[in-house]
Amino acid sequence: MTRHFHFKGDTSGKGSIPEALADRALRAALVRIVTKGRLTVTTAKGQNLSFGDGTGPAVSVRFIDSRAQWAFLADADMRLGELFMDGRLVVEVGSIYDFIALLLREAQNNTHPWPARFIGTLRARLKQPNLPGRSKRNVAHHYDLDGRLYELFLDADRQYSCAYFEHPDQSLDEAQLAKKRHLAAKLLLEPHQRVLDIGCGWGGLARHIGARVTKGEVLGITLSEEQLAYARSSLDKRDGRVSFELQDYRHLKGRFDRIVSVGMFEHVGSGSYGTFFKTCARLLNVDGVMVLHTIGCSSTPGFTTPWLKKYIFLGGYIPSLSEIVPQIEKARMMVTDVEVLRLHYASTLEIWRDRFIAKREAARALYDERFCRMWEVYLAAAEAAFRYEDLVMFQIQIAKRNTSVPMTRNYIRDDELNADRNLQDSRRRDAQSKSDVEGPAQHNADCVLVRRSNVGNDRAVGSIPDQPVEFVVDQQTRIGRYLIGCANDETD
Repeated sequence: MTRHFHFKGDTSGKGSIPEALADRALRAALVRIVTKGRLTVTTAKGQNLSFGDGTGPAVSVRFIDSRAQWAFLADADMRLGELFMDGRLVVEVGSIYDFIALLLREAQNNTHPWPARFIGTLRARLKQPNLPGRSKRNVAHHYDLDGRLYELFLDADRQYSCAYFEHPDQSLDEAQLAKKRHLAAKLLLEPHQRVLDIGCGWGGLARHIGARVTKGEVLGITLSEEQLAYARSSLDKRDGRVSFELQDYRHLKGRFDRIVSVGMFEHVGSGSYGTFFKTCARLLNVDGVMVLHTIGCSSTPGFTTPWLKKYIFLGGYIPSLSEIVPQIEKARMMVTDVEVLRLHYASTLEIWRDRFIAKREAARALYDERFCRMWEVYLAAAEAAFRYEDLVMFQIQIAKRNTSVPMTRNYIRDDELNADRNLQDSRRRDAQSKSDVEGPAQHNADCVLVRRSNVGNDRAVGSIPDQPVEFVVDQQTRIGRYLIGCANDETD
């Protein structure tokens, strides 16, 4: 069970920590962090403290007790989320995202009070390997939650990782499809290949790859029993070469032409990076290609938000590129391509957060109010960190031979364009097939009168029912179509 720290409210002014001192300390800290915007903080004593230059939307928060103020000052990275969850920090104007964004967009970790910086330095030195038993428990903590929760905010394919926005107006479903296409292009897929998806989630990427590997096979592995059940239930006759297993990557045997891992490496833990890449090297064929898609840090190594590790992603760690590449080299593989997706996850999380807030009552029915507050903090803090701090997405392509990947990156865009054309063709075929099936049922030939037109086409006029109808047949192709009502209501 997760242990929570609770403090008795100290609003009388008679506690061991004077409220006036807590107010002065809070003002001294925030005046250095928030110089822009419009923030009002109501202290436990009832004093209103104002910060920023008065521009932008107003944000107001209130501390319920002075010990909450001290906890926030000493260790905001851990305690801000806990205080909000416990109702000891209340957002009165704006949202918890608005408050966190005001803190992060200027702070960049270097203007935090010295106790917070000291505690963060100590945490960064602790490296704990995620052994198989611990890994499964960590995964179950988050990914074995009720599947109906994830349906509230994810796309239709349940892609629980950063989407790839090709243009600002792209929908979440379109951007997640673009992400799958982008990864598939970097994998250089061929029909006969054997592909491994490490940390396959609910199976959407494996099924997408399976549609390309028509003569090979795709194996998705996960430690989540809930995700495994969903992934298996989602398979249909078109996915005959795709399978899913409850399997730790360390225990897997066999060889694969391609390996992909999306949103899983964050759970490996820095103490297990060597094991991860050596295992991948053992599983990857000599001319194989691997693509790793992971959250990363664009600055120096060492810090992962402790609240996130305690409440959301147990055992999680956000790596810097300098921590990843040496372990790839030690596994006797090479980096063939690195792409850094910067604001794509901020856009993804913004959509997730909006959807979750819109369906908050449904989430509350599944769990409780405290759980909803916890997820609000999670989605808000993650979005703000990707937007204002040093969190990014790394897509790292890895191989054993320098001849396994083309010399230029043109193949990526070429493959994406070809995949898009194939998708459009498939949709047109599906639409035509639907029209062929539904056409006879929708139109009654008995009510159609045929006459010869003066432009060389046979035309029919009638009603279906009580609507004017024309049936046009091209004399050269002999292909006909109905025109119902008017030219704008055209059904091929």
